[in-house]
Amino acid sequence: MLHVENLRVSYAGGGGTQTAVLRGIDFHIAPGEVLGVLGESGCGKTTLALSILSLLPASTSVKGSIRFLGQNLLVLPERELRRIRGERIAMIFQESGSALNPVMPVGRQVEEVIHAHRDWSLDRLREEAHNFLGQVGLDPSIAQAYPHQLSGGQLQRVQIAQALSCRPTLIIADEPASGLDPAAQAEILEMVVQRTHAALLVITHQPSNLHVLSRSVAMLRGLTSRVLVMYAGQVVEAGSLEQLETSALHPYTQALLACSRPSGQPGARQKLPAIPGYSASFFRLAAGCAFEARCGRRQAVCGEREPDCVDVGERQIRCFVL
Repeated sequence: MLHVENLRVSYAGGGGTQTAVLRGIDFHIAPGEVLGVLGESGCGKTTLALSILSLLPASTSVKGSIRFLGQNLLVLPERELRRIRGERIAMIFQESGSALNPVMPVGRQVEEVIHAHRDWSLDRLREEAHNFLGQVGLDPSIAQAYPHQLSGGQLQRVQIAQALSCRPTLIIADEPASGLDPAAQAEILEMVVQRTHAALLVITHQPSNLHVLSRSVAMLRGLTSRVLVMYAGQVVEAGSLEQLETSALHPYTQALLACSRPSGQPGARQKLPAIPGYSASFFRLAAGCAFEARCGRRQAVCGEREPDCVDVGERQIRCFVL
């Protein structure tokens, strides 16, 4: 359904310079599939999400192809893209407080998403908006509330109602539970899976969220979700959730997962696991592997040239040390 090939995105800088943020991204999503994207903040995950919907600044350089149901979204005129956004591809943004209009009741904001794609009467728009607010566990009376009157979890539910309202075939959820406590995060992620039959692209920097996603998918769909692990604008490992949880191959994936798993006895004093060094900077990427300076298994070749992405069984790895 969605096929992204050799996607490269660069932001314009001063003096006509370009800073590469996505550096050759390849993946696909089948109808009804759940695909996770995992990586630390600043690795290009949100840029990837915005690229799919062509929501990046006009000065941004975007190369490659993003094919959705056979159409290359990168060459479509804005008028055609507006028909796809919301109706065929919906997005749940990371900051719900910023994504919603602060001076408009939330019910009307759900109505406006529907009205952009349906020529319905005001009464029917209001009825549908209330219906979708109810589907995500909100009392329809909340439709009259303004965003500042709602909690973070309620705001996320309003965004989910907006995303579901036109019954899209693909939903992009960019850190849909950021800023919430772990219990609320699990509830929001499970709700995204429960309330839709669409394909899902779920972006997160927390491996624990993928464990929640894995449980939800196994319980509700019986599908094996895949995960893309991103570092410095590239996919460094791709495979099933089970493969990553039990036998991650890339040193970065191993380190990232280790940081999310407590070791030792509960309550015992222990040193928190951490990845050494600093995240790679897009402004001064090294000639070789972007993770080389932080990797405990690096070899001489790692600093000399960039590794290719190779198939290892049923997964893909970008690493010289296998």
